[in-house]
Amino acid sequence: MIFPGRLADLPQGSFAKLALLFEGVPPGDTPISLAVGDPRGEVPAFVRETIASHAHEFGQYPPIDGTPEWRAAAAGWLKRRFGAEINPDTQVLPLNGTREGLFLAPKIVTPDSKGGGRPVILLPNPFYQCYAAAIYAAGAEPVYVPARAETGFLPDYASLPLSVLNRTVAAYFCSPSNPEGAAAGEAYWQTVFALADAYEFTVFADECYADIYLDTPPLGALSVRRPPYDRLLSFHSLSKRSGLPGLRSGIVTGDPKLMTRFRAFRNYAGPQVPLPIQAASAACWNDEEHVRCNRAMYAERFELADQILGHLPGFTLPKGGFFLWLEVGDGEATALKLWREAGIKVLPGAYMGREIVPEKPRTNPGFPFIRIALVNDLSTIHAALVKIGSLLSEDGP
Repeated sequence: MIFPGRLADLPQGSFAKLALLFEGVPPGDTPISLAVGDPRGEVPAFVRETIASHAHEFGQYPPIDGTPEWRAAAAGWLKRRFGAEINPDTQVLPLNGTREGLFLAPKIVTPDSKGGGRPVILLPNPFYQCYAAAIYAAGAEPVYVPARAETGFLPDYASLPLSVLNRTVAAYFCSPSNPEGAAAGEAYWQTVFALADAYEFTVFADECYADIYLDTPPLGALSVRRPPYDRLLSFHSLSKRSGLPGLRSGIVTGDPKLMTRFRAFRNYAGPQVPLPIQAASAACWNDEEHVRCNRAMYAERFELADQILGHLPGFTLPKGGFFLWLEVGDGEATALKLWREAGIKVLPGAYMGREIVPEKPRTNPGFPFIRIALVNDLSTIHAALVKIGSLLSEDGP
C-alpha cells in the first residue's frame, strides 16, 4: 500500500507567509510588488489572432496528445533549441502550464517502496513550492538538498548518503533555477544523469526559464542526455519563454516509456489543453522573434538593476530567469524593512526554503536572501530599485 501523502506536513506557502509578515504593517509608500514571478507584457498580435480564428474549436473536446500541428511545433522547437531528436507522436505532450506536469510527474514513478523503505524524491533547497506538494501527494519522502553559493547555487545530489540514494525514485532539478538564476553546465548534468543511472531514478528537469538569459543560452538536459533520453522528463513553458502565463501552456518530453505512462495517467485525469490554446501555442513555439524581444526586455531590466544595485556587496547577476537573488543578511527582516519604509514588496528567501536543522532559521539556505522579481514595466522597476538601493545602502558599511 502506498504511503499517505501527508500533505499536512507541507510548509506554509511562501505568499501566505508574506501576508502574515506584513499583516498590520502599513506600507511606507505607494505599494509596489516585486514579490511574484508573474510575467507581464503585451500579448503578441499573432497570439490574439490565432485564438480568435480558432475560437469555434472551444466547442470540441481536445485530444490529450495534442494536435498534429502542436506536436510538430513543439518537437521542432526542441530540435532547434537543444538539438533534441524527439518523436512528435510519442515523446511530447501539451500541459496546462508546466506546473501541471511537475505536479503529476511523481505519480507515475513512485512505487510502494524502494530500497527497503519509503521512496525518496530529491529537490533543491530553496525550491519551487510545487515540488514539495507533488512529492507529498505521491506518497514519497522529500529530501531537501541545499543549493548554496559554494555549490554554485545548484544542489549537490552526489553528496547524499547511500541510504537516501538507494531509495530515490526521482530528483527535481531547475535550470536556470528559481530563485537563484543558476544554470547547470555539462559536467553538472552528466553527474546528475550518472546518479540517475546508478540508482535507477528519474530526473525531472524543470527548464521553464531556458529562453530567458543574459549572455549564453543555458545548456539543456536534452542537449546532454542522448536519445532515447532514458530516465528523463523535461518540462518547458510559454509562461516564461513567451511571457504568456495566462495561456497556461507547456511541454513535457523525454523518455518514451515514461511518456507512455504519463499519457495513460493524464487520460484518466483529463487535463486537456483547449484546441484554440494549442493553436496559439504552436504559433508561439514556431516563432522566435517575440522571444528575442522578451529576452531583450529582461536584459534591459537587469542592466538597470546592475546600475542601481551593483554596488551592494550581495549583488550578482543571474545566468537566467527574471529574479535577483540578493544577499542581505536576514531576508525576512529586510523584506519587512522595505515594506514598512518604502512600500516595496519582495520575497524573503527563507520562504522558498526549509531549515536544515529544525527550529533554527539560519540553517535555511534562503535565510540571508531576498528574491526580487523584475517583471513590472521598466519605470516601475526603476522607482522600486532606487528605493531598495537607498535603504540597503543605509545598512552597509
